[in-house]
Amino acid sequence: MATNYLKINCGSFIYCTSTKRYLFLLRAQGRYAGTWGLVGGKIEYKESVLHGLVREINEELGGEIIDAKVLPIEKFTSDNGRFVYHTFLIKVEEEFTPVLNEEHRGWCWVTLEDHPKPLHPGVWRTIKFKANQDKIKVHEKLIS
Repeated sequence: MATNYLKINCGSFIYCTSTKRYLFLLRAQGRYAGTWGLVGGKIEYKESVLHGLVREINEELGGEIIDAKVLPIEKFTSDNGRFVYHTFLIKVEEEFTPVLNEEHRGWCWVTLEDHPKPLHPGVWRTIKFKANQDKIKVHEKLIS
């Protein structure tokens, strides 16, 4: 039987203003295990997208990002309209060492141009889309 419910997810690039690098996480499980992606995940029932993002950061990085400036990058909706993914950019002043949960088995701070491979397909699409590249560059300048 087909399901008709909407799946809402979110994720964020975490950008360090002092080094001009981004945090990527190596997925340990699931459909895209072994690919590099962003912090994020599913939005729970009756949870806002931003509350879900904060919860995912706590779960996946071992703590919260204090005074985070959260800027929207993209809202992707699947062709059938049943999957929505919100992508953000969060600024931090200094790089930090995440305390990973079981969902990830590695992390790195790199420039977008030197991103690790293979990328999660959704992250790859976001990075390769010219309008998103332009928006990320504008956000970098605004928050640096």
